[in-house]
Amino acid sequence: MTAPSVPRRSLPLLTSEQIGQLQPALADVIEYRKSGLSLNHIVGCPLECAYCVRHVFGNFTMKTPKRLMSDEAAAAALVNHPYFRPHKTPLQLFNRATDAMLPVVKPHLYAVLRQLDDRGLTNHVLVITRWRVSAEDCAVLNSFENLRLTVLVTHSGIDNPAIEPVNSAYAADSLRMLYEHAERYRTVLYWRPIVPGLNDSDEHIERARELSLHAHATVFTGLFFRDEIKAYYEANGLPEPYDDTARRKIMPELAERRILDAFDSATLPGGKPWGTLFRKTSCGVAFAHGEADYNGHYGVRELCDICPPEQIALCAKAWVKPDLDEVTREARALGATGPVEITDRAIVVEGLDEPPRYFLQHGHGYQCHDRTKPHHYRQHGRASIGWAAEDGPDSP
Repeated sequence: MTAPSVPRRSLPLLTSEQIGQLQPALADVIEYRKSGLSLNHIVGCPLECAYCVRHVFGNFTMKTPKRLMSDEAAAAALVNHPYFRPHKTPLQLFNRATDAMLPVVKPHLYAVLRQLDDRGLTNHVLVITRWRVSAEDCAVLNSFENLRLTVLVTHSGIDNPAIEPVNSAYAADSLRMLYEHAERYRTVLYWRPIVPGLNDSDEHIERARELSLHAHATVFTGLFFRDEIKAYYEANGLPEPYDDTARRKIMPELAERRILDAFDSATLPGGKPWGTLFRKTSCGVAFAHGEADYNGHYGVRELCDICPPEQIALCAKAWVKPDLDEVTREARALGATGPVEITDRAIVVEGLDEPPRYFLQHGHGYQCHDRTKPHHYRQHGRASIGWAAEDGPDSP
């Protein structure tokens, strides 16, 4: 398939002096996150969602997108990264510092996708947006022949413009457009952030259920509420959703229960279910492509209680406990200290921060956890806020 012509006007490049003024984490264009090795060589976004992770990187005031390097250099940096494995490492593009489908950003998105696709790579690639997507955009996205491409459309339904100025109708329209035209790519309803009292009413849930019919999968999740985001809320007189901040996403048990009950009870004429709901991004992406979860969440078995039986069977078949000696050698080479353990839920290590843990996790298709940061039973790796302590097989 020949890609339609995309008007191209390159974004301005930041100077070395300007790059030097960025936080080091933002200036480093590649970051390993749970859903994949993430490329972010464009920074700046005008959308002003109050809860945006850009607060954490100190660039929320950067409203005009700019590049840190050329698209060609960025793609080369990604595939030459020491943690990149062809056809295996999941990838993410523009997911922490801008929106990938902004008119001035998407030509650069398409250029990077073309660079990767022309290399014959079949890696998963995740693109996240809450902005407008046209039929012409869908044609470009369908033109990539090798990549396993997924477009995740962020839709919250938050009606408070001081918290989310972008009308959620844009995301809803984009989701429908993407689903209608999907051929080679897949689209996921990224229902987030769900905040009790803000966007979890019966009406909000009903709206999400309707939208789930226009996606290959639906992923729901809570709010990152870090110190920097809390400070922004306080400075701007916004209603704070929680008293405390947390390193992990906050998704209280009661909110989750209401959502699961609503989806479980809803059927269409003929008994057809309302979409397919997942707690984890990689679970939804894998289901949309008819594959087993590349993050090995099957080991955390209580995560699977909402998954379709056929997906559980697929993940169970692919989920193989790795060899302890092999994992120990790899972990030691990455800098692990202390004992390495493999339980029926996860590889457990000490002394490794997130990137090397994700490298092990994606390499083996098996969860990899830090012993000092346990994943508590049924909380699914979320913050403890809104959850009562419960006995069960915690994962260190």
